Amino acid sequence: MTDTPTAAMLVIGDEVLSGRTQDCNTQVAAKMLGEAGIDLHEARAIRDDAATITAAVRDLAASHTYVFTSGGIGPTHDDITAEAVAAAFDTPIGIREDARAILVARYGTGADLTDARLRMARIPDGAVLIDNPVSGAPGFRLENVFVMAGVPQVFAAMIEHVRDMVGTGPKMHDISIPCPYPEGVLGGPLTAVAEAHPRVSVGSYPRLKPGGGWGVTIVARSRDTDALAAAETAIHAMIEGLEGSTTEGE
Repeated sequence: MTDTPTAAMLVIGDEVLSGRTQDCNTQVAAKMLGEAGIDLHEARAIRDDAATITAAVRDLAASHTYVFTSGGIGPTHDDITAEAVAAAFDTPIGIREDARAILVARYGTGADLTDARLRMARIPDGAVLIDNPVSGAPGFRLENVFVMAGVPQVFAAMIEHVRDMVGTGPKMHDISIPCPYPEGVLGGPLTAVAEAHPRVSVGSYPRLKPGGGWGVTIVARSRDTDALAAAETAIHAMIEGLEGSTTEGE
């Protein structure tokens, strides 16, 4: 691992892989992590299969500072994430009284507190609860793994609690520079700029111009503000040096 904290996102659910549901949670997590100075290095989407979840959690937890999961902690039979994460750390799991109390506060102790809803109080031993201000059912942190709901509104609310549970790293700074030339023209010059500024990550992202033809947005990112400023100057100089180049095609 590097000195900068790293993270992985694990999106769990057959509905995501089938295309029925769009994953919005990775973007929400990435934004929070970027603000905290934590590099999101990897995002995976996997099916609702206990062995697959357990293997992925073990792999990612061993290679990243933090792992964030979304999906599979609800009241139905296919909500198996909690057990699979517990298995990844060889940790017992059961209905925990603090989690049960949260559900009792929301549903009472009568008929509304069904066995299905009580499934959402299954928490691995030693885990720390993650607050869920939307629907009540908590997520949890076990070791370096944060387990949260898949519903985007719930995930977004829970990640705000997680923000206070993670460390921070040096902030990443970025700039965006519009460029009227297509990537086919930029390839060589932009590569030279990137190689001359190794402390800066430089990327180009194609866009259709309103009048037709292709341009790009050049994005440069670095934790070193002086290095970023130097790269910005070089990028502007590169664009000026391309004046008169063709803007047609890719």
